[in-house]
Amino acid sequence: MIDINNDWKFELVDKLENGHLFEYDELKMRDINVPHDYSIEQPMDWSGGSDGCVGYARGGLAWYRKHLHVDSDILYNKKVFINFDGIYNRSHIYFNEQLVTFHPYGYSPCLIDVTPYLKEGDNLLAVYVDHSRACDSRWYTGSGIYRKVTMHVLPKTYIPVWGARITTECSSSQFAKVNLSMDFVNELDYDKSLRVVTSIISPTGDFVTEVSSEILVSKIAELKQTAEITNPMLWGIYQGHRYVAITKVFDGDYCIQSKETVFGIRYFHFDVDEGFFLNGNNELIKGVCLHHDAGLVGSAIPNDVLRRRLEMLIKCGTNAIRTAHNPYSADFFDLCDEYGLLVQEEFYDEWDFPKGKKFNQKETLYDYKFHGHDEFFREYAKEDLQNVIRRDFNHPCIIQWSIGNEIEWTYPKYNNATGYWSANAGGGYFFSEPPYSVAEIREICSKLPKEHIEVGKTAKMLAQWTREMDTTRPIIANCILPSASYESGYVDALDMVGFSYRRIVYDRSHQYYPDKAIMGTENVGQWHEWKAVLERPFISGIFLWTGIDYVGECGGRKHQNSTARISPSGLIDVTGFDHPSFHMFKALWRENEPELFIATNTLEKSVYDLKDGKLVQRPGLPAWDRRLWSWQDMNNHFNYKLGEDVVIEVYSNCEEVDFYQNDELICHQFEAENVDRIYKCSFKYKGGQVKVVGIKNGQAYESILQEALPATDILISVDKTEISANFDSVVHVVAQLKDKNGLDVNFQDEEIEFLTKSEDGVIRFLGVDNGSPMYQATYKNPKIQTNRGRALMIIGANRPGIIKVCATIKGSLSNVIDIHVLE
Repeated sequence: MIDINNDWKFELVDKLENGHLFEYDELKMRDINVPHDYSIEQPMDWSGGSDGCVGYARGGLAWYRKHLHVDSDILYNKKVFINFDGIYNRSHIYFNEQLVTFHPYGYSPCLIDVTPYLKEGDNLLAVYVDHSRACDSRWYTGSGIYRKVTMHVLPKTYIPVWGARITTECSSSQFAKVNLSMDFVNELDYDKSLRVVTSIISPTGDFVTEVSSEILVSKIAELKQTAEITNPMLWGIYQGHRYVAITKVFDGDYCIQSKETVFGIRYFHFDVDEGFFLNGNNELIKGVCLHHDAGLVGSAIPNDVLRRRLEMLIKCGTNAIRTAHNPYSADFFDLCDEYGLLVQEEFYDEWDFPKGKKFNQKETLYDYKFHGHDEFFREYAKEDLQNVIRRDFNHPCIIQWSIGNEIEWTYPKYNNATGYWSANAGGGYFFSEPPYSVAEIREICSKLPKEHIEVGKTAKMLAQWTREMDTTRPIIANCILPSASYESGYVDALDMVGFSYRRIVYDRSHQYYPDKAIMGTENVGQWHEWKAVLERPFISGIFLWTGIDYVGECGGRKHQNSTARISPSGLIDVTGFDHPSFHMFKALWRENEPELFIATNTLEKSVYDLKDGKLVQRPGLPAWDRRLWSWQDMNNHFNYKLGEDVVIEVYSNCEEVDFYQNDELICHQFEAENVDRIYKCSFKYKGGQVKVVGIKNGQAYESILQEALPATDILISVDKTEISANFDSVVHVVAQLKDKNGLDVNFQDEEIEFLTKSEDGVIRFLGVDNGSPMYQATYKNPKIQTNRGRALMIIGANRPGIIKVCATIKGSLSNVIDIHVLE
């Protein structure tokens, strides 16, 4: 595998030009490396050309060009393939002026054979990207060659790029059987006899065993090998033990191909009554949904950005990711393998019919810029889906294939069968069971006229294509109206059923449809969702919407005369800073580790009233078990007006908590007193500090939040002081406002400026952000307003050197940190 991500040419264009021709003027093009997202580097469009569904990002038309040198040995003796891990979207790929393929789906890999187009010397690879439909999604997509590109030079008789598959059989940690299956292709005009030797290397780098086989390849052949391992190191949650199968193909004594396949040994199943079992242990899936952008870097995401995000989610107890609502990059799955994170990989958000990009559900607004992928679905779905499985088959992290997300909205005839939209129901499906019984829904569905395209037919088609590639993982889908989907034929195609915001029908579905396992696959980040899991052994777990805030899906959300660009439903904001809900779920999911987090606000701005000295839910607001995506407005500071009524919330897994203001005991509470799992107290603000002391397993823990003075200084911190000069290696620089006593200032915001200094050409500036959904300035300006006292800058490097980093506030300079850049 050869990395061909550097030294590309790029140009945004107004119309299709001859960018695939050698004669095209490259002097007017920019020098870039890929991955590259040309939406994130453009200013946001508030003029009407874009929309909140994609965070007001611009799309556009673009050309990419790269020159490749080919020598005579490659030309006459080799096969050459190029793999694009992701191009958004509707890309035309040319090689030496010839169209090789059209690839419309922006999330699936595209592997092309360029052998027929090769010539000795200079060769031209050109890609035309048509993202003129800038709002073709319900979330931010990015534009361009936003994932990595690799070239694969293979012999004329070869194992294809995705031609090796490994499955494992084990029922304990004592013994495992490793089954290797390899495809062979022979493009010579005579049969080829080969010797194939596979060595297994342990997660610690030690040789384990070796298998040798002979194979005669005429045109296409499959070779199966089996190896046995005693006392294997099992891959599991937070245990990213991975083996490597090194396969060498010999023609006589000469090795013509060497291929490494990384895999893990684990066994799992979903039980209809007892939930999820991994390596013999009953585990709860503590999952989050993620969209594929990463804030200020858009969709061209360095691995270090992914690492920081995944590590933050792990801190709160997350053990699973749902790739909402599309396949992710190969790098993402490599990292989940490494960290021991479970993954549900999802294929599609739309099938035969489009969703409304502005308002969800079925599309009703017909506008060119909103047209999505549905028009290409029938022609390209099989190739896209199966290529994703080919690429990702060997990842131990993947435990489910999801064929669709809330697809029912686009096949609406079955939805009315639930009774939710009858005159007496009014569409309230989140917290009430269907008005119609199972028998009534079944009868209504059975009488509906059948059409050429049916949700059940399409589901079975996708499931069949999936099973053609893999039968070791269950097929699931995220069903928004499972009561209808059980009767429409949709669920018949699935191995298990995912529920989208439908905890209210867990019991009903388990009672009437007991043969298929069920779980939450999209759930609000509230205690009531997790409570429903703890009370039902047959529910394997949930996936919260979402783990991290994301750009887009925010059309029409207004605040202070600004239009939001970010959907703030995550446990973490787009910069990686924690929301209060992060600590709530850390208390729930890291139940054996003490958690004691303080959040504050005024009584007036809280969700409570004070009645007889106790905090009660304010009338007219959703009760704790009806709260949805938005967490109540809470602060991470203790700065208010003297005498003002303040509310303190504490998210904790301690059995009891004491509240103190300036060492005066205000109240004492037990966990059982708070059905919402939130300790809460109100008192008159006196300044100073608030302290809480929790008791867990007989041991005391405390947390303190102090009143800060106005900001006079700024402190920067970095997540590393040494990086490499490549795309994946970056530094996160966090700026925190400070008062004269060194306390964090989170009640005040100021304009700051990040400063960097190095030799020319060393710094690669990725951008700045503050995490606010309302932040509208460009990511590329190092001057930024803080949000809750903080801001983030991300930088990388183009070549070795030293980068000095600092920040200023009102002329005052922060500390200076040196970043050392290695080769």
